[in-house]
Amino acid sequence: MSGQDDEVDLLIDAWARRLPDVDLSPLDVMSRLRRVALKLGRIRAAAFATAGLAAWEFDVLAALRRAEPPHQLNPAQLIQLTSIGSAAMTNRLTNLVDRGLIEREANPRDGRGVLVKPTADGIARVDAAMGELVRREEIALSRLSAQDRIALVRTLRALLE
Repeated sequence: MSGQDDEVDLLIDAWARRLPDVDLSPLDVMSRLRRVALKLGRIRAAAFATAGLAAWEFDVLAALRRAEPPHQLNPAQLIQLTSIGSAAMTNRLTNLVDRGLIEREANPRDGRGVLVKPTADGIARVDAAMGELVRREEIALSRLSAQDRIALVRTLRALLE
């Protein structure tokens, strides 16, 4: 640590003057996590843009790419993996088809259903975006030692439980 106050310290100090009886210590962690999340959002958007993808496009293509070959999922599986609603998924799939990044085909096990799979261009873009994302995230984490990273992962897992 640098020993100098950062913007969160200044924010807490300002609130402490207004609300002296409130324990503001949770802000030490949560306000910094919020700022890290915003920074991560910028890193992700920039990485995805290098492959010509928006974040939502990456999310759908990445879910497909992580599936076992031939990288096919039905829309319900994609909804579950991306945590978005049915109407939004329908819209996203239509847009990805229009961009030539995915294909829809009839599900041979269910005549009414469809399967979605990435095109060669979709695979190339999501792979490029993932490589760039990892590269940029490594730069962002480069100030942390291996031990700091392990401790941070353990702490973040506890917060996510």
